[in-house]
Amino acid sequence: MAVSWGDFESAEPAMAAFGKDRIDGKVAYLATVRRDGSPKTHPVTPIIGEGHCFLFVEPASRKVHDLKNNGLYCLHCSMSDSSGSSGEFQISGVARLIDDAQMRMQAEDVCSFRPAERHLLFELTVEEVVSTFYKGGRPDRQVWKEGS
Repeated sequence: MAVSWGDFESAEPAMAAFGKDRIDGKVAYLATVRRDGSPKTHPVTPIIGEGHCFLFVEPASRKVHDLKNNGLYCLHCSMSDSSGSSGEFQISGVARLIDDAQMRMQAEDVCSFRPAERHLLFELTVEEVVSTFYKGGRPDRQVWKEGS
């Protein structure tokens, strides 16, 4: 079962702080699953705040169809260079469409840009998180799974 960003943050505060630094308000890559089972990636700008990981999406975007269909996603930060010197951060779980006006106001309040009224709001719930640092060219990977 997926949890909110806030629940993940309570369980792993250092890992959540690193993740927020890597993805909040920055371009990241969202992988979704199409109806036929094939994957697709999309550049997005996730927003973290108020205990949630939010995503504003243009309603005509193909990712809306994928997220409404099964909600499965994987989000990976962008990389600053090919050596991975800034580290990698990835979360996966289930996206849920938010149509609550108060929650939308919360998302807009923590957002670094003003989303258009037409944009749909999704919350990216968290099932698994992977962070990777590269020390001397070797990966140092930490994994968190909900319920573990």
